[in-house]
Amino acid sequence: MKKYQKPQAYAAETKDQRFAGTFEVLVPVPDRIKPHKLAGQFPTKQAAEGWIHSDEGQDAIAQLFENAKR
Repeated sequence: MKKYQKPQAYAAETKDQRFAGTFEVLVPVPDRIKPHKLAGQFPTKQAAEGWIHSDEGQDAIAQLFENAKR
């Protein structure tokens, strides 16, 4: 494992009871305690993980890290 590898986005079940049974994309950001939520809710974990690996997801994650550097 690389020592300074940037944290990876992951899909997790939504904790908000209004959206029970859905999944969201969370991205750990250095120097922040809670991970950022991206892209709203997905019906399945596979859909959320698919978004992470899509072009749209990769661009959103890259933009988040770029803004975090500032």
